[in-house]
Amino acid sequence: MKFIVSSSYLLKQLQVLGSVINSSNTLPILDNFLFELKQNQLIVSSSDLETTMSATLSIDSNSEGSVAVPAKLLLEILKTFPEQPLTFTVEENNTIEISSQSGKYALAYAPGEEFPKSVNLEEPSKTIVPAEVLSTAVSKTIFAAGNDDLRPVMSGVFFQFSTDGLIFVATDAHKLVKYARTDVKASQVAEFIMPRKPLNILKGILATSDAEVTIEYNDANATFSFDNYVLTCRLIDGKYPNYEAVIPKENPNKLLIDRTLFLNSVRRVAIFSNKTTHQIRLKIAGTELNISAEDIDYSNKAEERLTCDYQGDDMQIGFNSRFLTEMLTNLQSDMIMLEMSMPNRAGILTPADGLDEGETVTMLVMPVMLNN
Repeated sequence: MKFIVSSSYLLKQLQVLGSVINSSNTLPILDNFLFELKQNQLIVSSSDLETTMSATLSIDSNSEGSVAVPAKLLLEILKTFPEQPLTFTVEENNTIEISSQSGKYALAYAPGEEFPKSVNLEEPSKTIVPAEVLSTAVSKTIFAAGNDDLRPVMSGVFFQFSTDGLIFVATDAHKLVKYARTDVKASQVAEFIMPRKPLNILKGILATSDAEVTIEYNDANATFSFDNYVLTCRLIDGKYPNYEAVIPKENPNKLLIDRTLFLNSVRRVAIFSNKTTHQIRLKIAGTELNISAEDIDYSNKAEERLTCDYQGDDMQIGFNSRFLTEMLTNLQSDMIMLEMSMPNRAGILTPADGLDEGETVTMLVMPVMLNN
């Protein structure tokens, strides 16, 4: 078994696949890349049992076979090579030899048969989504997903596909983000919860891709295929909470304000807030927004005044500044709208401009009780 491949091309592909491998694996074989050679095609796979990813590379070869190569060692050596062709040869004594222009390097390999087989989805449903849409949907929602092991359903992003459009939701019970598209539709209704790790991997690669992503899914697994990659992952089992029930429908108090101005003000005032509650107070009256925070234990306090466009009753409401900052940072618009009904009901943040046709972003942040 022998093949020739460009060093930088191989490194680029392996760095993507390397993000699947855990730093500590229960099965030693998972510390390897699986190389499957089929004439002039090399399929490289990596897995952590939950998520498996493979890339198909074009190479120069006329042999077939499969071996598992130590991932860390291979990545370390590839990073040091300038661009050049490398020759990989599988030797008799259980080593794989890499020949470069300047030397030879031998790595011990494991038989390819020991590597876990990837899951084949039986009769999956299928939806095609542009890479840019999926990448945006993931980056807009994933920050709001929880990391509570006791509530695994909330640790992922909820995909809701229908003939009307696509909806992506993430929540950790304190904040919630709903990203919807009506310009991309699915052929049938489907719902599943995607874990965080494969989504972070996808987000990284899709940001630079302009391909169409084919998503295939059944009750237990989902597969994302695009360019020369295929990512298969196990879905989170369970029923997603009814998120529509927590989004307040009647919000008569509407505040329109410059996002950057508001974000910078919240960041500054938050420095003076209590270090455990991170509480800031918004006091709105007329066209004036007063943002304040106080840490009674240390006698620290701050207050800022901003002008805004406000319609509704005068009100005071408290928020956790960290959630507010995260959401405002994640929005890209110039102006944002904050809609509220009561000081004890969730506030809704939406971008007032800068959205594509058929795109909506709704962010919900729970208030914190003010002690007057």
